[in-house]
Amino acid sequence: MRMIPTALGALALLVSTVSAHAFETSASAAYVVDHTSGTVLMAKNADAPLPPASMSKLMTLYMAFEAIENGILDLDQELPVSAAAQEYGGSTMFLQAGERVRVEDLLRGIIVLSGNDACVVIAEALSGTESKFARQMTMRAQQLGMTNSTFTNSNGWPKAGHRMSMRDLGLISGKLIRDFPQYYPMFAEEEFLFDTKEAQNRFNRNPLLGMGIGADGLKTGHTTEAGYGLVGSAKQGERRIIFVLSGLDTAQARAQEAEAVTNWAFRQFAQTDLGTTGEHIAEAKVSLGAQKNVGLVLGEDLSMLVPTNPIAPLQAEVIYEGPIKAPIAKGDVLGELVITPEGLPEKRVPLIADSAVAPYGFVDRMMAAAEHLISRLNAGPAEEAS
Repeated sequence: MRMIPTALGALALLVSTVSAHAFETSASAAYVVDHTSGTVLMAKNADAPLPPASMSKLMTLYMAFEAIENGILDLDQELPVSAAAQEYGGSTMFLQAGERVRVEDLLRGIIVLSGNDACVVIAEALSGTESKFARQMTMRAQQLGMTNSTFTNSNGWPKAGHRMSMRDLGLISGKLIRDFPQYYPMFAEEEFLFDTKEAQNRFNRNPLLGMGIGADGLKTGHTTEAGYGLVGSAKQGERRIIFVLSGLDTAQARAQEAEAVTNWAFRQFAQTDLGTTGEHIAEAKVSLGAQKNVGLVLGEDLSMLVPTNPIAPLQAEVIYEGPIKAPIAKGDVLGELVITPEGLPEKRVPLIADSAVAPYGFVDRMMAAAEHLISRLNAGPAEEAS
């Protein structure tokens, strides 16, 4: 294995530093990911299963959107409200048992108004009972890779065993954005007036909406056990971030922390083009070949998220198993360029041969063998014995 530190040639002119000031959050658990590149920017207790409060409604919404796409539900379909749905307190749409409500209104009621009752109506429509729906939520979460999530209800009402990790909340948020772009604009709606008699509950609780920082989702949460939390997302230019905060003491602290982490994620990091396909990076030694070396070039364009504030020099290595035995075809993957930004996940890019290398011919092999024999004879017995 050959590991060659490299300045990356022209790449070093584009990026000379790779560290950013860490964000010190007062949240008890947090997770921040650059959705565009998939780079995790911060993780604090990110895999701990914690009470998610209303943030777990994102899982209910994902399953509702899937049901619509699969033809099980229709946006204009009216669903019946049960007594079990009406009995829920907390944030509600003030639904009354016996009335029927359009699916689209229920979705907005969950997203904008955080309606506990609306979640139950959706759950019962899809699974018959809320408890059965909660079991299906857990199964679907596992299928989606959410390994630290278990559900006991559809809305995050405090109950033993109802848990999600911050990373899982970030994962389901990314899937909502990616899988259902046609419904995602609902998350940016600041107001939804469902019942004029209950107008006090019509505003979205997301404190970042309308602040001009690109925020367009997703869901707040609060219970005494969970504290104040927020799953947020914002887009500026071509970049989108997703962040999850939990365990804050007040709604004001949640708003301040959410704004601060959004600004940090956009200001401290930038997506940067570092190289293009075919750019020469290093030379690798060749054995039994018509030439002694072969050029290693980038096998794909290299673009990655890097910090904008200089602290430490870029660390990069060329890794390959060498010497590489001929024959070698142009374009063969021979190694990797590994870039390790301080405080960020490493980036690996394939390195390929810039040209073909033929093996030695018969005459070449005979001459090489003869040269080796002559060198042994000239070494003499003493040196050979050593």
